[in-house]
Amino acid sequence: MLLSLSWLREFTPYEGTAQALGDRLTMLGLELEDIRRPHDAIASIVVGHVVSCEAHPESDHLHICKVDAGQEALLDIVCGAPNVAQGQKVPVALVGTVMPDGLVIKKAKLRGAPSEGMICSERELGLADEHSGIMVLPENFVAGRPLVDQLALDREILDISVTPNRADCLSVLGLARETALAFGLPLSVSQLPLTEDESAPEALVPVNIEEPELCWLYAGRVLGGLRVGPSPAHVRHRLHAVGVRPISNIVDVTNYILFECGQPLHAFDLDRLEGGRIVVRRAVEGECLVTLDGQERRLAAGDLCICDAGRAVALAGVMGGLATEVTASTSTVFLESAVFQPASIRRTSRRLGLSSESSYRFERGIDQERTLWALDRACAMMAALGGGRVRRGLSVSQPRPFRAARVDFRPARANALLGVRIEPEFAKRTLAGLGCAVDTGENSAVWHVVQPSWRPDLTREADLVEEIGRFHGLDSIEPVLPPLTRSLARAGAPESRHGFWARLKRWGAGLGLNEAVNYSFVGHRDLDLLSLPREGRVSIMNPLSAEQDALRTVLAPGLLHTLRNNLAQGAAGLRIFELAHVFAAEPSAESGVRETGMLGLLLCGSRHDAAWPQPEEDADYADLKGLVENLLHFLHLEPPLCRAAEAHPFLLPCVDIEIGGKKAGVMGRVKPQMADVYHARKDVWLAELNLEILRDLHDAVRVRFAALPVYPPVRRDITVAAGPGVTVGLIMEHMRGMALPLLEDVVLVACFEPEPAAGEEPVRKLSFRLTFRHAQRTLKDAEVDKEREKVAQSLVKTLGVTV
Repeated sequence: MLLSLSWLREFTPYEGTAQALGDRLTMLGLELEDIRRPHDAIASIVVGHVVSCEAHPESDHLHICKVDAGQEALLDIVCGAPNVAQGQKVPVALVGTVMPDGLVIKKAKLRGAPSEGMICSERELGLADEHSGIMVLPENFVAGRPLVDQLALDREILDISVTPNRADCLSVLGLARETALAFGLPLSVSQLPLTEDESAPEALVPVNIEEPELCWLYAGRVLGGLRVGPSPAHVRHRLHAVGVRPISNIVDVTNYILFECGQPLHAFDLDRLEGGRIVVRRAVEGECLVTLDGQERRLAAGDLCICDAGRAVALAGVMGGLATEVTASTSTVFLESAVFQPASIRRTSRRLGLSSESSYRFERGIDQERTLWALDRACAMMAALGGGRVRRGLSVSQPRPFRAARVDFRPARANALLGVRIEPEFAKRTLAGLGCAVDTGENSAVWHVVQPSWRPDLTREADLVEEIGRFHGLDSIEPVLPPLTRSLARAGAPESRHGFWARLKRWGAGLGLNEAVNYSFVGHRDLDLLSLPREGRVSIMNPLSAEQDALRTVLAPGLLHTLRNNLAQGAAGLRIFELAHVFAAEPSAESGVRETGMLGLLLCGSRHDAAWPQPEEDADYADLKGLVENLLHFLHLEPPLCRAAEAHPFLLPCVDIEIGGKKAGVMGRVKPQMADVYHARKDVWLAELNLEILRDLHDAVRVRFAALPVYPPVRRDITVAAGPGVTVGLIMEHMRGMALPLLEDVVLVACFEPEPAAGEEPVRKLSFRLTFRHAQRTLKDAEVDKEREKVAQSLVKTLGVTV
């Protein structure tokens, strides 16, 4: 938000410097980004008085002028503007002046006549696009004085960063409220009296709101007899200072009120509204509208439109339509002032990639109670600048009136939250200064506070405490670590998302893995390299670089980039993990994007650190699977069911990880040709698991205490010869599925794969260790051997293996 100091002083008498104001607003949570000096380039331009003006004898369009610019002698200046004349006050660039476009003014001769400066147009000064002639100044300006001072132009403009919850500060009036309260100054709003034309008949434009949940208020007035032309200089210069291009007196008023009061407005040429009526409805899927920027927009069914009797004429809250824009021939205007649902405007703006000053404010919420006031203020100003009259009658429909929140406020609670004693008088004065109605009542322990209409963010007691803390000065509160207590009432409550992720990070670090943190942005080229589909990708409209023009759909690109960077630094191996979101396009979501939490694991190179007595071995599939199994055990989940995947874009072989009948992720080896692009000369093992599924499964688990075993276990080994179609997981699943009461655990202890004889299928020799235990007594060898024999016979009969 660009804030003009002179504009601010129309509401509150602040006399300090721009830097002091910026520093105070920063401490109030409204950070000062920059102090701009928009007119520094013309600071050396002075006011000149044209004493004489004669035609140049050697030219049919040049004039030789003698100008009093406050110098010791009159200046000879040759001017080619058709409107220069004797007696005018004009802006003069003296010799040595550097113009905004970089032109340096020098002494020169034009067709034999000396010229010692330049009489300037508004475009040459960077004040407007007008260049048909020189800028003629008011007669009361003093020759020789700086032009910036005589025009009362802003020398300093504050660029204030406004947080999304502070929509009230997206206007001069809103920042004036903050300034007045911060410095103990009065706040006053000048009134622009609205006078309706009693001699003309009432002019009402029928308003039909078909979507009351999306349009909470729609109002408008008719102005007739207008003459469209340039705005007065002070309006044009003020808009120019805050970065808005002046267009015409009618359009400039809508922009002026938007910046002054925070209420977006739109002016329709009433003669071009078919049927002379307004309908607020959703767009028809595929309906087209040419907006004021000349672009044809194809609308979706969720977009809210302002329509006349036959067509859409504006995109509600975002931009008007070209068909009903105000032009030089416009004489009758219907001025709109409305309130729309913020989420609806945000969806439309983001879907179309079309952001405007209006949509920026509607997305954050505006003051519904001052919507009609801003409309009347704009009508009064428009009638004054356009020479027209405001017709009798107010067209208004308000299906959802504003209802202020009523909050119970406890001063003692404020003291407890802030950790400092706040005087009740200060708290009451602050809340009243914010615009709240405060009733301390008979019981001073609880105050009844009514929210002001311009502060939609004040709905809870904590919000009021924050406001009091802001104006007390959060920087003045002593930093003290608060005592932390955990109530037994919360025992067994579901773990927060943050807590779940934090616990997984501690798990990874505890296993000796290094955590990677990568950008959410990747390149389409990275995703193409991994053969990932283009459907569902989210492209970045204004990417930081060509290598970051999309949101990641998997974690693999970031992990592989981390691998390449570490290998380039000479790392012999890498064991990393990452917890982050992946993104996919989803039109039904409010943001148009679905976010899913994922856990990525990557192993490459040496299994152990290169130090004695660790052997020099490379990580393989068993290491990756062991990490996944350890994670599931850590989360109290059942062992995974691993099935070979039929196909995968970048993993070969690839294994699907199933838990409780749900596919929770994949793991496998990155295809060598893809790994080679990231300079990996050894196998790269990678797993990605869906944290949303893991958390749901984890939250459903009920951990119960079981007494520690008292009696010793008895172990027996069993070795089976299995063909290629029988996996280790299948064998272990079968043994556990037998549900033998004495069988406590099954683990694989050895795997031997002899070279097959010619013409024979390969056979693996798999050794498993079975642990038996009885909770009430010590087992005997005979009964353990009997249980082992049951297992052996079941394996032979069911899976066809040889024991």
